[in-house]
Amino acid sequence: MKTLYMPIDRYAVFGHPIGHSKSPRIHALFAQQTGQLIDYTARDVPADRFAEELQKFSDGGGKGLSCTVPLKEMAWHIAQDKTERANRAKAVNTLVIGSNGKICGDNTDGAGLLRDLTVNLGVSISGLNILLLGAGGASRGIIDPLLAEKPERLIIANRTLAKAEKLAEEFSGLGSIAVLGFEALTGKSFDLVLNATAASLSGDLPPLPEGILNPGGVCYDLAYGNQPTAFVRWGLGVGARLSVDGIGMLVEQAAEAFFIWRGKRPQTCPVIELLNKERGQANYT
Repeated sequence: MKTLYMPIDRYAVFGHPIGHSKSPRIHALFAQQTGQLIDYTARDVPADRFAEELQKFSDGGGKGLSCTVPLKEMAWHIAQDKTERANRAKAVNTLVIGSNGKICGDNTDGAGLLRDLTVNLGVSISGLNILLLGAGGASRGIIDPLLAEKPERLIIANRTLAKAEKLAEEFSGLGSIAVLGFEALTGKSFDLVLNATAASLSGDLPPLPEGILNPGGVCYDLAYGNQPTAFVRWGLGVGARLSVDGIGMLVEQAAEAFFIWRGKRPQTCPVIELLNKERGQANYT
């Protein structure tokens, strides 16, 4: 009697550093939930080795790749085909590797953030004053989806003003968007503060003035960790109605990538709840 051989499709996440990544765990849970046979691993790949390691992964039969810090903007340049949302962001976090080796890029960050904020957390974006901290690849992926929700205004604050100004100019036709230096934030207040920098993971915070968060405001850190990040702790300290990290966004953007790769849409809430339980942190629901 012949034994049937079922090929295992290979996927990975590339980034630097990558040791903290929960993506392999998340995709393993998705695969179990949907009956898919995949192998998904994490690989520490710095920017100067990205192109070489991507080629090796493709040559070795890899089917798809997640890209995290600091590779998202590089991935946009490398991808031969890009989705509309990837081109608007000029950053890619999801690569599809075709059977002919052709690499297609997408960006699922914005969809993941919006689903976590609006569906999981019940935060309506429409009419809000939003402060976005940081002007790197993480910010690029979320500005267009945020502006599509019609906030009152979106302000980008960044240490390097020129970088933020260039970013704001690219998205200026999509809604009310402007740039301020941190020193100019004094006297301003916001309903939603989004941290798109990785600084809080190392205990650092931008110089945010007192009174920056409106009563009942929300703080959201796109980064995540096994312990509350410095930004999440700051949000709790200034009286935020909600102050959470990006574990929900991570799961939601991964679900979008999984759907692109496998054509199956996994349930995300059980995965978020399990990860929060494993971290010893409160569930969203």
